[in-house]
Amino acid sequence: MGNDIATVEESRDKIIVKTSIIGILANVFLAVFKAVIGFLTGSIAIVLDAVNNISDAASSLITIIGTKLAGKEPDKKHPFGYGRIEYLSAMVISVIVLYAGVTSFTESIKKIINPDVPEYTTVSLIIVGAAVIVKIVLGKYVKSVGKKVNSDSLVNSGEDAMLDSVISSSTLVAAIIFLMFNISLEAWLGAFISIVIIKSGIDMIKETISHLLGESVDSSLAAEIKKVILERPEVSGVYDLILHNYGPDMFNGSVHVEVPDTLSADQIDQLSRDITMTVYSKCKVALTAIGIYSVNTKNDEAALLRDKVRHMVLGHEYVTQMHGFYVEEDRKAIRFDLVISFDAPSRAEVYKEVVRNVMKEFPQYKVEAVMDTDFSEYVENE
Repeated sequence: MGNDIATVEESRDKIIVKTSIIGILANVFLAVFKAVIGFLTGSIAIVLDAVNNISDAASSLITIIGTKLAGKEPDKKHPFGYGRIEYLSAMVISVIVLYAGVTSFTESIKKIINPDVPEYTTVSLIIVGAAVIVKIVLGKYVKSVGKKVNSDSLVNSGEDAMLDSVISSSTLVAAIIFLMFNISLEAWLGAFISIVIIKSGIDMIKETISHLLGESVDSSLAAEIKKVILERPEVSGVYDLILHNYGPDMFNGSVHVEVPDTLSADQIDQLSRDITMTVYSKCKVALTAIGIYSVNTKNDEAALLRDKVRHMVLGHEYVTQMHGFYVEEDRKAIRFDLVISFDAPSRAEVYKEVVRNVMKEFPQYKVEAVMDTDFSEYVENE
């Protein structure tokens, strides 16, 4: 399993580095040409556009560094690896985009207050037009690769490149308007586009922070893991899937499965190992723990009692699931877990109310209920 992870990560890292190098070369090339044109024509918009290209190149460099650092082998201090460094590099890129937007806005306001008259040439406009095409192609390419390999840094760099193409396009439009009507709008366009860039930078930062805080598991991944585990004939239910993200596509987690109460310890041990290997093979998720819920098979009345309790607790609007139900006739006890929605005004009060109702309906049993949380948006297993 370890070798497979290393191979997959190596391939992904190579793709990210290769794409970032292409981005660096393209942006440095464009920056040089735009800087020369900007100074020759006296266009602040083109000069700022060149600065944006340099920031894009820096973003690509940060992506490479972040990818290399994230690929470090786990060690004693960080046993789950360094994958989350990629989120930090994405954060740095987001801040660069935000800074570029604020800087551009400041310079544009200065030019609105003290305008300069630009001197455009046909050659300069052709080069700016070519730059627009290059940035559009580069942005789409980088963003598509970023989505393919699940790299926030590449996606952010691609979005930044697309924004730059908008900047270059507006510069071109402003130049044409100036040549046709002798009206200089580039400072105003620069201010407007700067606001768009600032908003984009803020959105990128929000998304990256969300990843760092820890988001709920993608529903399709959760459903796939559940489906894989339920393929085992011994398993009648899958619950409490919790996945911890240690970088893009790097998940460790745990899960509970329902199995007949007739399975022996060695059978459960073998089942757990099989599930762990199968889930990793098919879903690339490492399950570090598998908990067991037993299902009554020796008590015919248990199924009827379970249905009654289920019907009662699921009748509450904020109870979304009941699982892990088991009847112990020797102790006259019933145990189960309740999943209570985060939409409830007070999850604790809902739990107390439901347990109270069950105890009142079945006074002959000791009720051992646990308030649970649905971390992966599962629906009630049939």
